[in-house]
Amino acid sequence: MFTLQDPQGLYDFDADGLEAADAAHAEDADGLVLLYHFDGFMDAGAAGEQVVNHIRREFAYEVVARFDADRLVDYRARRPPMVFRRDRWASYEAPELDLLLARDGTGAPFLLLSGPEPDVEWERFAAAVRGLVERLGIRLAVNFHGIPMGVPHTRPTGLTAHGNRPDLTTGHPPLFNEAQVPGSAQALVEFRLGEAGHDVLGFAAHVPHYVAGSPYPPAALAVLDAVTAATGLVLPAPVLRDQTQLVTAEIDRQIGDGGGELASEIQGLEHQYDAIAASQDRENLIAEPADLPSADELAAQFERFLADRESDE
Repeated sequence: MFTLQDPQGLYDFDADGLEAADAAHAEDADGLVLLYHFDGFMDAGAAGEQVVNHIRREFAYEVVARFDADRLVDYRARRPPMVFRRDRWASYEAPELDLLLARDGTGAPFLLLSGPEPDVEWERFAAAVRGLVERLGIRLAVNFHGIPMGVPHTRPTGLTAHGNRPDLTTGHPPLFNEAQVPGSAQALVEFRLGEAGHDVLGFAAHVPHYVAGSPYPPAALAVLDAVTAATGLVLPAPVLRDQTQLVTAEIDRQIGDGGGELASEIQGLEHQYDAIAASQDRENLIAEPADLPSADELAAQFERFLADRESDE
């Protein structure tokens, strides 16, 4: 019979960080919240990546544990960047998969697990995360990412919520009854935690498919708002709100410069969104068929817009 290798062998605790995490748990008898997102799987609009970057940039944190990225990451698939300067290698940016203890806007503690998605040993990794959840007294684990959808940027960003209990996803009607999709380490962690009886919740932000290849700040804001509602954490994001206004204005400008055909296609998405949202009989935005432009058709007309944004970044 197959025996899983010791999951604790995948990570090392930082002594000071672990002490701080234990002290933080003692502050909150209900337990800590864990937020987690891994780079490498689907993340339309870089929704999850933007949330992680926002937290790491705006809130104080310290390392609690470091995973062995050298064991978990396939470097040939995702080659770490190195800098060559004149006649020698000057630096190497090693991948980092870390568990951090952070403080929100009110000083309340929470945990963030982020980094590259493991390429191997998913079951062992999921067991390791479960061990951390139990060791650190985590009451709720929340993951997030973006998915491309046939929705317009001129309407509120929708979310698909999923979790181990129906009450955790209240207010987020399901999109469909069942679908088979490629798996991810992020999804397996959620699945295994739920199997073990731990509360877990996930959010997938609906990103307009014609801008899914570029960072889309409204999706990150939608995730942060949902996390706040579900956990009580206070994670203000004024920079993301400013970026949302700038990006939306730029998309509108590009639509105006693109001619009537593109504007007409966006209006078609708006009409579908409004009709379904107003319907008393429908609970989701993809429940009814519609003659919509394909992702390739819209993406081609936004090629200049995406190229300009990528150049700026």
